[in-house]
Amino acid sequence: MPIAQALSRRHALGWAGAAALGTAWPLAGAQTRLRATPAQTEGPYYPVREPKDADFDLLKNGSLAYAAGHPAWVEGVVTDLDGRPLKGASIEIWQCDETGHYDHPGDGGRVNPAFQGFGRLRLDAQGAFRFRTIQPAPYTGRTPHIHAKIKLGPRELLTTQLYVAGDPGNARDGIYSRLHPLDQAAVSAPFVRVADGLRARYGLVVAA
Repeated sequence: MPIAQALSRRHALGWAGAAALGTAWPLAGAQTRLRATPAQTEGPYYPVREPKDADFDLLKNGSLAYAAGHPAWVEGVVTDLDGRPLKGASIEIWQCDETGHYDHPGDGGRVNPAFQGFGRLRLDAQGAFRFRTIQPAPYTGRTPHIHAKIKLGPRELLTTQLYVAGDPGNARDGIYSRLHPLDQAAVSAPFVRVADGLRARYGLVVAA
């Protein structure tokens, strides 16, 4: 199933869940608008300089290949509040390696040098993105997560975090647990087994 089609179906299921909880989204005329993806803290490890390698494949850093962790495709679609693909925007992700270290001087330079740790893509015409990385790993005080930032030209439209649905650490995480249940669902996805590792799909909605 194409990414855009799969995520549209997920939005529809989200609407059904919202109705069951007695929650309604704002209306624009007769059209129901989507619920915006919640903004979350950028955290202390956003790159301080432009990485030399910042493409879609975080498992390769220059000539080095990263072999630790669980390889995964992290993909999805970014739309506006009316469900229109966010054409021309870019998405960045960054995360720790399997041992819980970031490629950032504030983390003591302990990241595995083969792990790229940061990637950037331009969304396609359907608003879709796809990164090759690892299923996020936990570290002290935090449940597994991937940071994400969406930009349109010089404007930062959203900074948030993406989680593993059902991870036992979620309920203990101070950032995740403060989210409304609908917002928790919006930034969580299961990592399911596919032919070449794992795959997680996210539907992100921004006010553009």
